[in-house]
Amino acid sequence: MQLRIFTEPQMGATYDDLLAVARRTEETGFDAFFRSDHYLTMGGDGLPGPTDAWVTLGALARETTRIRLGTLMTAATFRLPGPLAISVAQVDQMSGGRVELGIGSGWYEAEHAAYGIPFPPLGERFDRYEEQLAVITGLWSTPVGETFDFEGAHYRIAGSPALPKPVQDGGIPLIVGGKGSKRTPLLAARYAGEFNVPFSSVADNARLFAGVRRACEEAGRDPGAMVHSSALVLCVGKDEEEIARRAAAIGREVGELREHGVAGTPAEAVDILGRYAEAGAQRVYLQVLDLSDLDHLDLVASEVAPQLA
Repeated sequence: MQLRIFTEPQMGATYDDLLAVARRTEETGFDAFFRSDHYLTMGGDGLPGPTDAWVTLGALARETTRIRLGTLMTAATFRLPGPLAISVAQVDQMSGGRVELGIGSGWYEAEHAAYGIPFPPLGERFDRYEEQLAVITGLWSTPVGETFDFEGAHYRIAGSPALPKPVQDGGIPLIVGGKGSKRTPLLAARYAGEFNVPFSSVADNARLFAGVRRACEEAGRDPGAMVHSSALVLCVGKDEEEIARRAAAIGREVGELREHGVAGTPAEAVDILGRYAEAGAQRVYLQVLDLSDLDHLDLVASEVAPQLA
């Protein structure tokens, strides 16, 4: 099982905070550093304010050398698909081919209102999301020297040179995720290299993974080619006192974290992650909410990760 570090900077973080976590992520052997793509905090004052996901990842691309970099999830409502394809491909070049794009339909209405971003009804958001997937993959896969055209209900592309291109072999992996049982699995089967289940039980992960496997089979795609992943909040400590301190720092209860996240002692964390592996998760994004606690990453890297190799 691969372990990735996943941050939520909208809750309050500077670029320097994120750089420190990304560097520790790389130093301690984790597979990747990911961040959310949000413009508004979900609690607290959010100071000093949001940082842009792809600006951040472009900078981190030049200050790291090994870890993969990406978003869970970029909102399709935030950016037009053509400029987004350019930004992500540029960061891929800047990183030497280490980028992955997690993209979703967008869900947090308050941040749209706070920054003047249109927030259509759910059905239209999904329609736009599907078209964005088609446009982004179409631009990236168009051979150099040819042009790309697209005629959709929401986006129209005419004579695009479809540049720049990603640099990594096989192109930039797309991550589609969510808990929907109809359109989401179909989009994952058609466009994604990875399907992610956010903050759900072992049973729900198993059920949703099975739905994506069925969608792949119906689309004529090998289900084994899809990576299955989970996202879970992290709160691990060497003893009960440390666990309680880390839970308090993120405003959560220890019992609730043990029930819904990767929480407890290192031995408990290994057991929890093992159950998600049995449900089909090949990769877990560990949501780190206290970005000042780099010792947290050290503990998981030294006492949890080796047991999952």
